[in-house]
Amino acid sequence: MDTVLNVLVVGILLGGIYGLVSIGLNLIFGVIRIVNFAQGELVMLGMYGAYLAYTMLGLDPYVSVLVVVPALFVIGLVMQRLVIQPLQNEPSMQIFATFALLILLQNVVLALTRGQGYSVPTQVAGMGLELGEIRIPATRLVIFLAVTTIAVLLHLFLMHTLAGKSIRAVTQDRQAARLMGINVERTFTVTFGIGAALAGLAGVLLAPIYTLSPGIGGNFILAAFAVVVLGGLGSVAGAYFGGLIVGLVEAFAGFYIDPELKQAIWFLIFLAVLVVRPTGLFGQVGAEEVGFREQG
Repeated sequence: MDTVLNVLVVGILLGGIYGLVSIGLNLIFGVIRIVNFAQGELVMLGMYGAYLAYTMLGLDPYVSVLVVVPALFVIGLVMQRLVIQPLQNEPSMQIFATFALLILLQNVVLALTRGQGYSVPTQVAGMGLELGEIRIPATRLVIFLAVTTIAVLLHLFLMHTLAGKSIRAVTQDRQAARLMGINVERTFTVTFGIGAALAGLAGVLLAPIYTLSPGIGGNFILAAFAVVVLGGLGSVAGAYFGGLIVGLVEAFAGFYIDPELKQAIWFLIFLAVLVVRPTGLFGQVGAEEVGFREQG
């Protein structure tokens, strides 16, 4: 029984990591209707930002959030304004542009670091929560608490603020939103900035757990895509619970079946959801097509 509980906890904490990376990706798709292949590289930039804040300013990674997250928000604004927005009426070209950003960011960081691995220490690294025979590392517990808090706050922001309602209006019908006086392009830019900031936050919180490398974003982006489709395109709750489902599937499959097959198993689930319910578990019917129909 303790083994099952231990695997369950591992899966939930792993799902928190996937959910944290996926929320920003899902938000960007839900509003702008593009698949941001560079989201993993934005997470990577957040991790290196935490490293620079530690080495240059002496900031603990959890304190560096105050510096790194605003910086990633600005980077997201610039990327959307200079790269994505000029291709607004070319959704296929936008996807290729995000892939080009992926390659660009990876190679720039690779050139600057020469591929050397880095680690970011934190004071809470050796701490943890003891529940009988189960020990929960503080670094992973912080991630789970963070993704839960972000999911709740982002939901409240979208539902109860003027800016959030503008984002929802653009998501549902951008032409009608434009007729109601909403600046659609500005909404796109702010949304991409928020998505980049969430990726930066994920990077900062992941930095104490992983060894930094220019290609580390690829470790998260495939799982993030599976989470987005499984949970529901454009759904914050879907990204949260989808992350938990993928984490649990990976943990139990890795322990009871074969660690080498754990990703293959949740990709089988990913494909099954695509076939049976393309909108995902929490997505609305037609959500995956809204933006593309309106651009025609």
